[in-house]
Amino acid sequence: MKSRWSDAEARRFIDQYAQKGVAEDLALRVYTSRLLGRDPALVQHGGGNTSLKTTAPDNLGRPVKVLCVKGSGWDLGDIEPPGLPACRLEPLLELRCLNSLPDEAMVAAQRTSLMDPAAPNPSVEALLHAWVSPRYVDHSHSNAILALADQPDGEARCRDLFGERVSIAPYCMPGFALAQLAASTFDARPEAEGMVLLKHGLFTWGEDARESYERHIACADMAERKLAAGRRTVAQVKRSLASTTNIAPVIRGALARLGKPMVLDHRGADEVMAFTAGADLDRLAQAGPATPDHVIRIKPWPLVLPEPGPSLTGIDFAEAVEAAAQAYADRYRAYFERNNARIDPKKTMLDVQPRVVLVPGVGLYGVGASKKDAAIAADIYETNIAVIGAAEGVGRFESIGEFDIFEMEYWSLEQAKLGKAKEKPLARKVVAVTGAGSGIGAATARAFAAEGAEVAVLDKDADAAKTVAKAVGGLAAPCDVTDDASVAAAFEAVVQAYGGLDILVSNAGYAPSGRIGEVSDKVLRDSFEVNFLGHQRAARAAVAIFRKQNTGGVLLFNASKQALNPGPDFGPYGLPKAATLALMRQYAIDYGADGVRANAVNADRIRTGLMTDEMIAKRSAARGISEADYMGGNLLRQEVTADDVAQAFVSLALASKTTAAVITVDGGNIAAAVR
Repeated sequence: MKSRWSDAEARRFIDQYAQKGVAEDLALRVYTSRLLGRDPALVQHGGGNTSLKTTAPDNLGRPVKVLCVKGSGWDLGDIEPPGLPACRLEPLLELRCLNSLPDEAMVAAQRTSLMDPAAPNPSVEALLHAWVSPRYVDHSHSNAILALADQPDGEARCRDLFGERVSIAPYCMPGFALAQLAASTFDARPEAEGMVLLKHGLFTWGEDARESYERHIACADMAERKLAAGRRTVAQVKRSLASTTNIAPVIRGALARLGKPMVLDHRGADEVMAFTAGADLDRLAQAGPATPDHVIRIKPWPLVLPEPGPSLTGIDFAEAVEAAAQAYADRYRAYFERNNARIDPKKTMLDVQPRVVLVPGVGLYGVGASKKDAAIAADIYETNIAVIGAAEGVGRFESIGEFDIFEMEYWSLEQAKLGKAKEKPLARKVVAVTGAGSGIGAATARAFAAEGAEVAVLDKDADAAKTVAKAVGGLAAPCDVTDDASVAAAFEAVVQAYGGLDILVSNAGYAPSGRIGEVSDKVLRDSFEVNFLGHQRAARAAVAIFRKQNTGGVLLFNASKQALNPGPDFGPYGLPKAATLALMRQYAIDYGADGVRANAVNADRIRTGLMTDEMIAKRSAARGISEADYMGGNLLRQEVTADDVAQAFVSLALASKTTAAVITVDGGNIAAAVR
């Protein structure tokens, strides 16, 4: 590991923040915090913390000694000065005279010390940063350090490597007790450059930003070099013939039956494959997290499934997954009850769903309430695999004990990091929208994203799909609904990205016109390919996923008022739309027993890429009315928009007891009303 310090870059930070009134020492604290936070071998997703002791003016302009320490909710990788809230240092130092301090009282004392009462909560390790006297303190969960410290003889290994350079301290629960331990360790050897907290991580300190940072890098580098001699070559591992497209929905469905729906994130790098195929998988997968901080993201252990090989496919694999998931839940309940009995006051059990699933021959799945959460779990477990592999290369990996894991998982100050925001109505749901690159499809993608869904944007125009997907934070997949292979690839991409599917909005279409007795067969065939068979291809692919999950699903079709109220010269469009309306009802009949709901929206006169200004002029002329009267030709005398249609799709997605229904979104057209 090499230092990434750059004098030129450090100067840019100083100059950049000076324009905003930020002092040089704080600017450099931001700079080196980012250097640490952007190295995944040191910091993962909000982990680690840094601090600076300096002065700041109070409300009267008087200089006050302060501790600027990482605040809750900030990530070192992109931290800004407000992410290092200033606390009055003296009140924090005075707390050292206490023998103990409950967590809630510690948090309250730290908040009381804030110079800005609106600032975020200081780190739970703020007292540690305050009581260790050097100006700059850096803390990470270095993979290499953990690989040495996560050993039965971790203390001896670290002492052998570092000598007197750093102090070694036994594992201690973060908070007030750890602050006491760190302070006494520092006082015993103030000349040390830092401290290794066994089975937790590395602290270094210094009188300037570069010194503290480069001491951190030097220690991590020493550990990496020590481990290099025992590093094992990652062998190529045979991958299962079973596609993750077939496996992931089965897993997702089994997990949903343990609680709420979850989103999956698949990883299949060589290191992951080797770990899941290893002879020691059962032991290592149950050994606990590489650092206690990880437990809130990945739980105490992953769910390990059997390899879906030739002797375990289809129904057999689904049954094996179901049994393994239920056994995991039972084991977690027993773990909770066993450890909760040891504490007072008692805790309320969290959900019993795993956050990591390991499948030999397939890889690992991160599990979370959102794609972001699932990816974080996958990232962290990949880090665990790296640490465990390095530790096993020189010895035997050993995490903290079960009760220590339980204390961290149920520590209120750790759980606060995850937040308690109320979930939106469609959170945890995965929706695919065809024809989502523009018009009604794009509006529908935005509407579902606004309600918390994970959105896959499918469109024949790949660039348009990417633009919409970027705006909604979703997946873009090219999809030509007239091509079986294209549809199959698009839905495979959805399962690869999210682990499954809950809702399909089958929207793709186009609008040919002409007098029905005069149009060619080709025009009709082309229209039926898109406006009927396109819906069938998408719905068939979605239902196949729904059935693997065995959790139901929702099919939503963009039909048209033309299905009920044909317009002149519009038969090539209206006829397949009428068939699509029948298609919706057939899906409702055939798959209702599987929990699949099928509904349609009949919209009329929506200004989109299909209904262009030219088409509006033609349709107005065909009816012998003005364009304004045509677009507002409804009972409400209002033009209906793509956003109105999108909201109808959302409403149908949420209508849990509604199937085989048609909603008209046309401002009121009695002739198109369902009879």
